[in-house]
Amino acid sequence: MKVWVLLLLTVFMTAHADTIYTEVPDTPEPTKIYLFYLHGRIIENSGPRPTDPRFGLYDYPAILETLSSRGALVISAQRPAKTDINAYAGIVVSQVEKLIERGVSPGNIVVVGFSKGGAIATRVSSFLRRPNVRFVLLAACPGSSAAPQISLTGQVLSVYEESDTLAGSCKPLADQSEQLRSFKELKISTGKLHGAFYMPHQVWTEPVLDWVHGVAN
Repeated sequence: MKVWVLLLLTVFMTAHADTIYTEVPDTPEPTKIYLFYLHGRIIENSGPRPTDPRFGLYDYPAILETLSSRGALVISAQRPAKTDINAYAGIVVSQVEKLIERGVSPGNIVVVGFSKGGAIATRVSSFLRRPNVRFVLLAACPGSSAAPQISLTGQVLSVYEESDTLAGSCKPLADQSEQLRSFKELKISTGKLHGAFYMPHQVWTEPVLDWVHGVAN
């Protein structure tokens, strides 16, 4: 990893050490909400603040800060390039189980994933099979076809951008998931394509934070 990337992450994590983690804490606070954020593929290859010629700046640190702004403790780490989706989902499942073993209620755990991170989140949901764990899928479902190997579980909120040509509704996936406890979906219309989720725009962060903190459940 380049020196500037390490420096940026070090400064950011130090400034927000009370709310942002890269690993599951050894002694979690059982009454807190723990939110896993799984970033998009571009972060794997280009660091925490890359710019895509089509979608603009992806401000990963700003998104983490926004997701932690109402008191949730955020767990997020930059994945290495070419991370295997299924293997990383297994890592997140293990992290969720560690939180539960250490006293955190499943209802206080939320897994949020965008794009490739959203694809990982769908697999975490399918593998974990804990009905009270919540998931937020951001532009996570490509096209309109469902993935036959995935069966969502838990409580799921899907958010997608109307102009996005890379991802759309997750309803086909939800419809095939027999053990899904609940499913809600929100379509936003920013005109920003896949880049709608590159920045912490209020149009998606506000309803997601409301849902995470029980305001709109």
